[in-house]
Amino acid sequence: MGRRKKGDKIDGWINLDKPLGLTSTQAMAKVRRILNAQKAGHAGTLDPLATGILPIALGEATKTIPFMQDRHKTYEFTVTWGERRDTDDSEGETLATSDVRPARDDVEAILADFTGVISQIPPRFSAIKIDGQRAYDLARDGEEVELKAREVFIESLELLEVRGNEADFVMTCGKGTYVRSLARDMAESLGTCGYVSALRRTRVGGFAQERAISLEKLEEMGDKAREALLPLVSALDDIPALALKEAEVAKLRNGQVVSFVSKPDFERIKAAGLENGQSAVAVFRDLPVALVERKGPNIQPVRVFNI
Repeated sequence: MGRRKKGDKIDGWINLDKPLGLTSTQAMAKVRRILNAQKAGHAGTLDPLATGILPIALGEATKTIPFMQDRHKTYEFTVTWGERRDTDDSEGETLATSDVRPARDDVEAILADFTGVISQIPPRFSAIKIDGQRAYDLARDGEEVELKAREVFIESLELLEVRGNEADFVMTCGKGTYVRSLARDMAESLGTCGYVSALRRTRVGGFAQERAISLEKLEEMGDKAREALLPLVSALDDIPALALKEAEVAKLRNGQVVSFVSKPDFERIKAAGLENGQSAVAVFRDLPVALVERKGPNIQPVRVFNI
């Protein structure tokens, strides 16, 4: 007989506003403790020096984390000009200095170069693995860390304000984009040095700061903290939903393929807007049953929800 898991079975998402000074893992652990949940995960790491939206998945919602990680994210950040730091943020040691302070027109002139699909080398102090070890662990041990450039997508980049040694920006970007690398590269393009001195994530997909909740507020809610829980399907709001018949539910729950060969069945696929090779959430009476993928006339279960 297996050992009983500690905590309660809770399924859903918390749209957390992560405070300064906590790692994403620490913040997730605090949410799990407050709600007394058996299982938790987070979508999209935030550094301790960053604040803002950290989606926390609980229970069966952890199966939808990859979908949330792929969502576009929006950041507000400040770049301090005149210093290059080894971490590309305010925590690091100074590697170089510059007297150049770019004017607003100069900064605005380079924004287009950092919009769209761009090539970016991640920071040395990052969670990327090199031969099975995290880059930041190697960097802290004094080892040379060489990371390869990768393509990332920046949907929009706007300069908000310039003052003295600092400039404020807002950016919406795709998965894998490093704000610290962007600050470093913009500074270099402007003939100076720079690092991220403040960073806040204001949106991850449909999770926005306007509807986020703080750890402090969750603590205050006590036994009512679960009222802040969002549905599991919150991470799946932009993929098709396929309505199931009762007999199909059992098949998917058992990991079996469901064939949609009759004309009425095929019309259901068409009505859901589910293209061949595309993923969908299969639902029965408004409850999510499984993440599925269409393979021709067949619906293949990818992740089955135990709800």
